[in-house]
Amino acid sequence: MALWVRFLADDEIGFGTLSDGVITQFQGDMFGGNSPSGPEHALSSVRLLAPCTPSKMLGLWNNFHERAKLEGLSHPQHPLYFVKTPNSFSGEGERIPRPAGYSGKVVFEGELGVVIGRQCRGISPQQAPEYVFGYTCVNDVTAGNLLKLDPLFVHWTRAKSFDGFCPIGPCIATGLDPAQMRVQVMLAGAERQNYPVADMIFSPHEIVSRISADMTLEPGDIIACGTSVGACAMQDGDTVEVQIQGIGVLTNHFG
Repeated sequence: MALWVRFLADDEIGFGTLSDGVITQFQGDMFGGNSPSGPEHALSSVRLLAPCTPSKMLGLWNNFHERAKLEGLSHPQHPLYFVKTPNSFSGEGERIPRPAGYSGKVVFEGELGVVIGRQCRGISPQQAPEYVFGYTCVNDVTAGNLLKLDPLFVHWTRAKSFDGFCPIGPCIATGLDPAQMRVQVMLAGAERQNYPVADMIFSPHEIVSRISADMTLEPGDIIACGTSVGACAMQDGDTVEVQIQGIGVLTNHFG
């Protein structure tokens, strides 16, 4: 198991592995050939960035049995997903800004993110572990009042792709079994979500397989696996923390 991070130190962006509060810097490509380059940094002396720079993030909707039962939703035959654009990505500690001119509800959704490590096209679920680099925490933020402004079209991309609307991090953890994970979210100090990844309709490996049949997935791309019950609106000034054991805590402030 390793914890991979991207960081800013002395005005330069680097990447490496984190252990016991110390980052060992690497050179090369996080998802390709790389090796330790020598420098070490105290975690407290750097600013963590989003742990990778995806070409795209795909987010699932209606992928948990408990939430589907609560909302009276049928189980989909294929993963139902939308795209979040790169301008929405942010990292640990960054602010989630309220969109200018928008006063409606802004909802957090704590999710497990699957990080692709190799170019991936048309693979089976059994092959998926070979293409998954690791896992990260995702906060899939949504401007809820914008979703259904038009009765003929759901504004998934608009509502979910404002600047800063997709914090990811604080790291990418490798060597974990997603079936053993739980996603916990604290909002303003109160627990709002705490659900098992094992309750997914489509497991992480099945999701990677199914989506790879639709499009090519590139190294660093992220699939957010959807969320379960408990997601709700944030108030200006709230702190939201997405925690997954083995990965860490992703903390951001809204407004």
